Amino acid sequence: MELRDALEADASRLASLTDTPRDVMRNLVHDRTVRIAERDEDIVGFVSYDARDQTIHVTQLEGKESIYEQLLEEPLRFARTEGMAVELLVLETESEIQTVASEMGFEQTGPGPRFEGEPTVRYRVDNL
Repeated sequence: MELRDALEADASRLASLTDTPRDVMRNLVHDRTVRIAERDEDIVGFVSYDARDQTIHVTQLEGKESIYEQLLEEPLRFARTEGMAVELLVLETESEIQTVASEMGFEQTGPGPRFEGEPTVRYRVDNL
């Protein structure tokens, strides 16, 4: 598997992975850092994040559990270089992401905001 920066041309495939309109994914590619996981020239997942107030905010993580760690390493690497923290919001029902985040050193810091009516859990890494 290889990781690379997302291109606008990837928006259709990202939209199909997330069941989101193509225009939303095109805007995501323009507005955030988006790293694509690719296997045999097929997009199998991605992570998007942005930086605000000395914190990297992971805004989306998509793919199979087997690639979560590699995808989450992307914002962590950026945060280490810049001396920033990383924050991740996870739906309460996404136990696989919660497990991987905990194994990678993220600490649960409490409830997050509701996302489309669903409760989330806030994870954070401060000392990289």
